[in-house]
Parts: sequence; structure tokens; C-alpha cells
Amino acid sequence: MNILAKIAVTVIIGLVGLQLQSQTNFEKGMSKAFELWQTDKTDEAENMFERIAKAEPKEWLPNYYVAQINSLKSWREKDETVLKSQLEKAQKHLDLAMDKSENNAELLVMQAQVLTNWVVFDGMTYGMKYSAKINELYEKALRLDPSNPRALFCKADWEMNSAKYFGKDTAPYCKEIKKAIELFANFKPETEFHPNWGKERAEQVVAECKN
Repeated sequence: MNILAKIAVTVIIGLVGLQLQSQTNFEKGMSKAFELWQTDKTDEAENMFERIAKAEPKEWLPNYYVAQINSLKSWREKDETVLKSQLEKAQKHLDLAMDKSENNAELLVMQAQVLTNWVVFDGMTYGMKYSAKINELYEKALRLDPSNPRALFCKADWEMNSAKYFGKDTAPYCKEIKKAIELFANFKPETEFHPNWGKERAEQVVAECKN
């Protein structure tokens, strides 16, 4: 290796070291939590997010991800006791996040998702109770952030499933989801830790639409 190459390697290593050193404890913790989550260590990731939330009382993102993890775990849960525990925990962390960040479209979308968990579990009990609230949450999220792809997709997906339930035409909602996919293509999260999910699911739903 010539002297210039050695200098280049040394500079790169130094820059990487500085980048790691410049990361805050919050950033290091969030990176570790996402790493655990991506390797299917969901419980460990959830615990990490909870610890970060306690250590960083002004940050809403750790609470958001605790809520999301518990929502995701609840979609196929059949045991009402387990479901109740998970969704109560999700709600607790959503409430904490909303106290930290008012009028946040991402939090409104996640709140709608948690309420939808209840409806999916028992539509007869919770459909009438939460349907209007879910619609209201998505509409408010879109008013706050019209370019948010999750707000548009989740609203259309909710409406599509409601239409299916009542035997109505779902074509208008397929068009809305296609619009959401366009928004996903141009969406850039505020940081690497901000919500950036939904595109793959939107593409799956569109693929199931009748042409």
C-alpha cells in the first residue's frame, strides 16, 4: 500500500471513529434497539426502547416504537388477556408520546392502528365504539401532514376493509393506496429513527386489487 493509500485509510478510519464518538447516547440506544428488532429479538428491542424512553424524557420516538411493537404483536393475538395487556401498554406509551409531541401525524396514525387492533379482535364489541374515532384520527393526520404516506395508506386500507365487510366496492380505495405509494416514493423521514414503514404493505394491498 503506497503512502497516499495509507493516508486515505487512516483518514477514513478516523472519520468513522469521530462519527461513532459524536453519536449521542440516544442515537446509540436507538441504533441498538433497531438492530435487535431487525434480528427478530423483539422483546429485547421493546425493553431497550422502554429504557431509552425513561432516560430521554423529551423524546417521543422510543414511546412510539413501544406502542408499535405491541400493536404489531396484537394483530393475530387470540387470547383476550394477552391482547388487553399488549394494547394497554401500547396506549400508555402513545399517551406519553402525545404529551411530548402534540399534533403529530405519526402518533395519530399509530393511535388509529391500536384502536383498529381492538376492532379486528372483536368487531361486534369494538366496531361501533371505535370506527368513527379511527376515521377522525386519519383525517386529522392528513390535515396535519397531507404528504404523509402512512396516513393516506392506513386510512385507505381501513376504509377498504370496512367496504369489504359491508360488501361495498373497494376500487376507490385501491386508487387512494396507489396515491400513497407515490407519496412513499418521495418520502424522506426526518432522521434515520423516524417512522418509515408501510410501503411494502401498501404494495401488497395494491397487488390484490382488481384491475
